[in-house]
Amino acid sequence: MIVVTGATGNIGRPLTQALAEKGQQVTAVSRRAAAVPDGVRHVVADLAEPAGLESVLTGAKALFLLLSGDLHAAEANPADIIGMAADSGVRRAVLLSSQGVSTRPFGTTRIAMRALEDTLRESGLDWAILRPGGFASNALWWAESVRTRQVVAAPFGDVGTPIIDPADIAEVAAACLLDDRHTGGVYELTGPEVITPRQQTEAIAAALGSPVRFHELTREEAKAGMIQSMPAELADDTLDIISSPNPAELAISPDVQRVLGRAPRTFADWATRNIAAFR
Repeated sequence: MIVVTGATGNIGRPLTQALAEKGQQVTAVSRRAAAVPDGVRHVVADLAEPAGLESVLTGAKALFLLLSGDLHAAEANPADIIGMAADSGVRRAVLLSSQGVSTRPFGTTRIAMRALEDTLRESGLDWAILRPGGFASNALWWAESVRTRQVVAAPFGDVGTPIIDPADIAEVAAACLLDDRHTGGVYELTGPEVITPRQQTEAIAAALGSPVRFHELTREEAKAGMIQSMPAELADDTLDIISSPNPAELAISPDVQRVLGRAPRTFADWATRNIAAFR
């Protein structure tokens, strides 16, 4: 059995589906009740309270560990989950980390994530670590304004990064969970091209077949919106990256190609598949 945390999100949902389609027994873990693929067991649990995972991990062979952005701000120790997995007989764990661990190693959340990576390395489990950059699915923040006003509002409209389709992260995660060749791998995951918010707007408009206007926000306006759903420190970190990406954050990683044997999907691919959210 494979346990997938964050199983109803943009990565966990396609990962759960992919594993189920490969004939794997999967337990999907999320904070709230949700629909899962046929044959998949669903468990409601909060990673901020690791004790609730003990019965879930018993009998599992592998774990995909995805932490919410606010978990490190809570009074929780995610390392307890790794220790519990090892004690329960789990043999392999794949951790969703962050590109920022290597490109911007300072800051509370990145220091905590690096410590969690080190805990995993020292756990005795077979392990792999995924370090994605920005997600294409962050464009869903714009879905309501596109539906209601045909506008995308974002800061730094002409500053781009090589954002990645979460479906590619999920496919890499599945490979790491199932294939021994990826044990000990640390994979930097990016898309195939540097793309700006203005260019993303154009891709959404092309997929819709109708015009979408781009409106540039100030940093302060953008932060005011972001802190409604994430800690202020994480909002500032994100804004720092998207306003002034460093050379490592602009680099196109070969790791998706290396693991999957194909190029990463483009943002236009993501927009086409998810265009219903913008209609």
